[in-house]
Amino acid sequence: MSAPGRPSAKPITLDDVSKAIIEQLQEDGRRSYAEIGKAVGLSEAAVRQRVQKLTESGVMQVVAVTDPMQLGFYRQAMIGIRVSGDTTIVADELGRLPAVDYVVLTAGSFDLLVEVVCENDDDLIELLNRRIRGIEGVQSTETFVYLRLHKQFYNWGTR
Repeated sequence: MSAPGRPSAKPITLDDVSKAIIEQLQEDGRRSYAEIGKAVGLSEAAVRQRVQKLTESGVMQVVAVTDPMQLGFYRQAMIGIRVSGDTTIVADELGRLPAVDYVVLTAGSFDLLVEVVCENDDDLIELLNRRIRGIEGVQSTETFVYLRLHKQFYNWGTR
């Protein structure tokens, strides 16, 4: 099953102008369509239309990225999960949990990697013991608690 907003059809081919628009928004998601238009050589209306197509197609999202600690979420962790059975069913269940913000099917030591954001260690323990380990098919978990977020950027461009 594809992630929300991520079609399972063939990849979309972007022209250089659409890539430039994405890169402009990655630098500053609040940049106006007029500013972007000047940078990429399009009118404000043309930029607005392209951004709408890019978001509707699932190619990109324009969102506010927060610092969890400043919002009272003092415990973040990455959890490696080993699964028996269909990993996509377990991934779907995990994706429904409010504390889970990232679910990836992987190859290697773990079948799934899940990032969680919790208010504190007690909430993390509750999430692990009662929610995640209670999902049918979860065999084992290994938790990697974040001590400090050293780097998190989303401006890697379109390559």
